[in-house]
Amino acid sequence: MASENRRQFWKRNSKVPGSIQQVYGAQHPPFDSRPHKNLLKEGSKMYTQSKSKRASSFHEFAKSTSDAWDIGDDEEEEFMSVASQGLNSKVAMATAAQVIQNHNKLKDQTGEKMHQSESIDESKTNGKVVKSNSEVQLSKSSGRITLQKQQSLPSRPVIPLVARISDQNASGAPTMTIREKSRQEKFRQLLTSAHTDLEELRKYSWSGVPRDVRSVTWRLLSGYLPANMERREITLQRKREEYFGFIEQYYDSRNEEHHQDTYRQIHIDIPRTNPLIPLFQQPSVQEIFERILFIWAIRHPASGYVQGINDLVTPFFVVFLSEHVEEDVENFDVTNLSEAVQRNIEADSFWCMSKLLDGIQDNYTFAQPGIQKKVKALEELISRIDEQVHIHFRKYEVEYLQFAFRWMNNLLMRELPLRCTIRLWDTYQSEPEGFSHFHLYVCAAFLIKWRKEILDEDDFQGLLMLLQNLPTIHWGNEEVGLLLAEAYRLKYMFADAPNHYRR
Repeated sequence: MASENRRQFWKRNSKVPGSIQQVYGAQHPPFDSRPHKNLLKEGSKMYTQSKSKRASSFHEFAKSTSDAWDIGDDEEEEFMSVASQGLNSKVAMATAAQVIQNHNKLKDQTGEKMHQSESIDESKTNGKVVKSNSEVQLSKSSGRITLQKQQSLPSRPVIPLVARISDQNASGAPTMTIREKSRQEKFRQLLTSAHTDLEELRKYSWSGVPRDVRSVTWRLLSGYLPANMERREITLQRKREEYFGFIEQYYDSRNEEHHQDTYRQIHIDIPRTNPLIPLFQQPSVQEIFERILFIWAIRHPASGYVQGINDLVTPFFVVFLSEHVEEDVENFDVTNLSEAVQRNIEADSFWCMSKLLDGIQDNYTFAQPGIQKKVKALEELISRIDEQVHIHFRKYEVEYLQFAFRWMNNLLMRELPLRCTIRLWDTYQSEPEGFSHFHLYVCAAFLIKWRKEILDEDDFQGLLMLLQNLPTIHWGNEEVGLLLAEAYRLKYMFADAPNHYRR
């Protein structure tokens, strides 16, 4: 009995080292169990209300967009019991028959569409137009998920195929210009010198790092590798051995009671990491991510694991993997690499991610004060940069925390394609406090980029859905370069002029 009470206590008060702190962003608003339970108990009343009533507050919007995933473990039994009590058997039978009939119609329609698409694909193949592996996988799975997509969350657009990670020129720029070749040669000179000039390296990296030298450059700029050439190999060997020493020491503890919640949440979050990219759905890659995140959580008990940190591993992993892969990494099978190479990629990803998080750890400690300060700073900055947008948000009761929380928590990784994130991080690692301070100005420039679309929306729900699903899927180097240039301009104007924040 005592052990059961103790288990229940820790379930209610999960503040032990390495535990999970709940994170809520624009897509997942803060969950209040009391109104949710009232919603369940008064479900029949809610259903009969008029659906034409426009959501005018975040609370109403959260209710109108809630789904089965919002139901916690503690509320699940109550939900089932309420549903069973209030359900009329005749209505249930009639509804079931209607659902089956609709399903059959949709199935027939889907079959016809798939048959047409197969004939089109076949003709394209004969014309030498060949799809990538990820496109083929998505087209095969589209038949299975059509019904789910049509019946759930109709207001959320279906995200198109993620552009290839290695396609750094999505805007149509040539693959390699004379200027880029010259820059690449300059990088090689810096990196092969006996003592790399880090200031010079940062200056050249600000406008983007060539893929061939990005892995070494990132290790140097993150502080993982020393500038002295002679010490690099010894440092790499020592740090890699140290990481796998942590694995031997701590990883088996994931099955212990006080770490089970942490490991369980990591295990749930990993498959959600870039779900449209086949690379991250490979079991071996997911195991690597689980080890990295669990060891980091154990070694940083002040914050533990927080949802969103899993995204921060992916750019490092892709960059260090690209060092060993000539082809497109999106569909590369990691098991084709030797075990030693896989271990090196894992260890390097862990240490570089740790260096990044050391600079923004207050984003993930209790109550996440770092994020709250940054969101408040963003609000003040926008009020001075573009007062019209700021007033528009206030008019429709849109709080900055409702969309900018995710921007700060995930460093815009949910808003940009992965190839753009990698380019963005070239600059972040070149800037002093790039991931903490400069990121604020990038978020401000990113928001103002969509001012026309924002001002065209005239209700709360439309604004929030726009800000959660900004159309950046086809962005490339050109768009990111413009965004960074505008962010630098804002920083130059406001960073050293705090009075500009004030009215």
